[in-house]
Amino acid sequence: MRLGVAAALVEGQRVPGDVEIADGRVSRVGCSQPGSGLAVPGFVDLQVNGFAGVDLLAADVEAYRVAADALAATGVTTCLPTFISSPPERLDHALQVFAAAQSEHASAGHASAGPAWPRMPGVHLEGPFLSPDFAGAHDPANVRPPDVAHVDRLLQAAPVELMTLAPEQPGGHDLVTHLVGRGVRVSLGHTGADAATAHAAFDRGAAAVTHLHNAMRRWRSRDPGVSGAALAREDVTVMVIVDGVHLAEETSLVAWRAARGRFALVSDAIAATALGPGTYPLGDRAVHVDDTSARLDDGTLAGSVLTMDAAVRNLVGLGADVASAVHAATAAPAALLGRTATLRPGAAADIAVLDDRLAVRRTLVAGREAHAA
Repeated sequence: MRLGVAAALVEGQRVPGDVEIADGRVSRVGCSQPGSGLAVPGFVDLQVNGFAGVDLLAADVEAYRVAADALAATGVTTCLPTFISSPPERLDHALQVFAAAQSEHASAGHASAGPAWPRMPGVHLEGPFLSPDFAGAHDPANVRPPDVAHVDRLLQAAPVELMTLAPEQPGGHDLVTHLVGRGVRVSLGHTGADAATAHAAFDRGAAAVTHLHNAMRRWRSRDPGVSGAALAREDVTVMVIVDGVHLAEETSLVAWRAARGRFALVSDAIAATALGPGTYPLGDRAVHVDDTSARLDDGTLAGSVLTMDAAVRNLVGLGADVASAVHAATAAPAALLGRTATLRPGAAADIAVLDDRLAVRRTLVAGREAHAA
């Protein structure tokens, strides 16, 4: 099968010509008789609370399909459903539903009929082991001190790919070590940690920061906190919400210039994304949404209405070249998960086709149609 594109981005290089797919994988690039559009690796979103009316913390299996179809329309081929700090019984139920949805997802991946789902290899637990002083949109009543036994119960319920925690809490560093030993990627976030505490967590295997600069100790000249520690290192992925709301444009641009290949776009999308203004749930919180932002009653930011394709366009608008912006939405987040996102021949055909304005025309997962505009 040929995509009919004019070119493909292959590991940062624009290769003129069409892309050929066989048996769910890229078989050739640079084929003759090109068409129009640019093929890029499918987007990888590490932080999706909800989408298209679906709050994933409260979703059933059918709601997962609704969210997955809508995510595919924005070029996403891999995502981590993200659960914020919640009462233990609610979090347990959400993990059980995810496990059931993942099983159906796997079955759909082998089916020959119907659209493909974006891959969902596991969940992102954003909490509950956070700092109550930097809870952000999380209900402080649901924030808990680090608890290894509780973590092990969560890990038994469903695959957990990523956990956001505050390392300065008592037992926080030991929890980092435990999670890394269990194969869970650890990200620092919702934290008041200073730089020394952050470096100690990174040295123990924490590999990322969650929504850089947001809900964490402020970066000051002699007290750079988690943000400064992460940007100064070469082994830490920084996840950033480039929506023009969470960070000033200059802040996003400086972070991208500092981190480059470690800069990973995330949406932090909530149920309102792709729907429009109104009041929507985020866990047990009511979130008020306008055209650009999502906030609690007191004005606290509560996730976003950003999509990954819009994040790519926003980063390009700040001055990044297209290849670098695509890298931030594909290879950088994939690397945090120990995966690759590439159109090199032999790779899985997880592909987004973009038009000249970087809008998504088509999305494929393992060579199967997930979305066609």
